[in-house]
Amino acid sequence: MYNIIIYSFVAGLATLVGAALVIWNESMLKKYTVYLVSFAAGVMLGTAFFHLIPESCESAGMGALIYVLLGFLSFYIIENIIMFHPCRDEKCEIHKLGTISFIGLFVHSLLDGVAIAVGFEVGHGIGLFTALAVILHEFPEGISISAILLHAGSDKKKIYVNSTLVAVATPLGAISFGSFAKSLPVNILAILLAFTAGSFLYIAAADLIPESHKKRDRLTPAILLLGVVLVYMAGWLLHTH
Repeated sequence: MYNIIIYSFVAGLATLVGAALVIWNESMLKKYTVYLVSFAAGVMLGTAFFHLIPESCESAGMGALIYVLLGFLSFYIIENIIMFHPCRDEKCEIHKLGTISFIGLFVHSLLDGVAIAVGFEVGHGIGLFTALAVILHEFPEGISISAILLHAGSDKKKIYVNSTLVAVATPLGAISFGSFAKSLPVNILAILLAFTAGSFLYIAAADLIPESHKKRDRLTPAILLLGVVLVYMAGWLLHTH
């Protein structure tokens, strides 16, 4: 439980840092964020394919792949309904209502916390990779909530308050789920892990990679591949799947 609390709070802090940077220097942030987004996409893809999916299949069999697909589709449907898709452009048709996007990002952060709790319940190594992937994409999520509310005309005080609420959702989800996760059977944890893998694949493919395409240079794809390779190498060193 200690790891769940610590890493979920770090993820929440990453959201706050991303949100604060938009307010302090949005123009500079736009120039360099794409590299972190690319790295986060690589880490999420590597974590899903090298660790979460193999681990879930080991415990629940190949049937776990169905839940990977369900995780992917569920995040697509939720995003389509609530509209929390990251959009940092001033002209963004689906983000005219900042409150709707805020609700989506809050739910998203809540589920990120659950993912961290599931990861650590399955194993320490899996938990570390899951937490790292969440932390890395919570930073651009913080940028998203601030940018959305800023372009919706919100003042800085409201942006700080809403960003804090989104940040707190991650440890809230992690601690709430972690408090009873130990009572869940192994096959249920495997299903939740597969669902988490599907959500990671969706976030990387639908949210992060499209953002990385906005900067056309050789460094961007190289950084994404670096994220994938580092996850693989770290797993090999830690002897995890």
